[in-house]
Amino acid sequence: MAPHANGNGKAKSPARVRAAPEPKENIFLFYPNMIGYSRIVLAVASLYYMPLHPRTCSILYSISCLLDALDGYAARYFHQSTKFGAVLDMVTDRCTTACLLVFLGSAFPRWSIVFQMLISLDLASHYMHMYATLSMGGSDQSHKKIADGRPWIMKVYYSNNKVLFTFCLFNELFFIALYLLSFSSPILSPSLLQTSPSTLQPGSPAAPKPSVLFTSPWSAGAMEMARANKMDSQIPWTLAGISVLFMLIKQYINVIQLIEASKWLAEGDVEERRKLGLPKKKKAA
Repeated sequence: MAPHANGNGKAKSPARVRAAPEPKENIFLFYPNMIGYSRIVLAVASLYYMPLHPRTCSILYSISCLLDALDGYAARYFHQSTKFGAVLDMVTDRCTTACLLVFLGSAFPRWSIVFQMLISLDLASHYMHMYATLSMGGSDQSHKKIADGRPWIMKVYYSNNKVLFTFCLFNELFFIALYLLSFSSPILSPSLLQTSPSTLQPGSPAAPKPSVLFTSPWSAGAMEMARANKMDSQIPWTLAGISVLFMLIKQYINVIQLIEASKWLAEGDVEERRKLGLPKKKKAA
């Protein structure tokens, strides 16, 4: 196109159309990730109330768990599914569950090894599964997409959001029920009492304050005495009975997930070694 002339006879080039800069997205401020941050705040608040306030702790912890479904819905609705959000969601789930199991290990010392094994299984299976998915499945592969040939129970578990949410919900409900049961035990374990001479005087009440028996109100014995007989055990036992089967199946899925992730990584190692020409054949003598 020929340049235009202005009133002074000088050529005037047409104005260049500047392309509008593309908006830069802030992944950290996506709606599902904001919900994830609120879950962390609620979880930390529940940990603060966990030692002595079972009702407040259970409410805060339960809301944090229920928001786990909302962030997934928000990610799909607003088209804001991200790898950061997926990892944030998984890490939050693992950390909150681990913190609750740590408390249960201290509340039920004889079963502490069981809770320690549950923590290890939960962390190991999910870490192995996500690592195998990211390293073997490609950059666009989600840890919730289970390839054909994998166990059907994992495909059902990860492909249906309702199934996934139900098992996660009842798994956490079982541990919450155990947590509430630690506040309804009618017997104070004598082994937690200090052996130092008692400061009780004649005429002291039958149920003295923990400060009379224990030098530190945060000692194991003082905390157990403060927890004892705080609530009726009927509701916790009912919740535990309803959710125990889901919890056991969830642990079985964790075992399968750990085994399958290990196999997937081993398959990748075999293929990588084959490309490198390993193992090298020994030369004939």
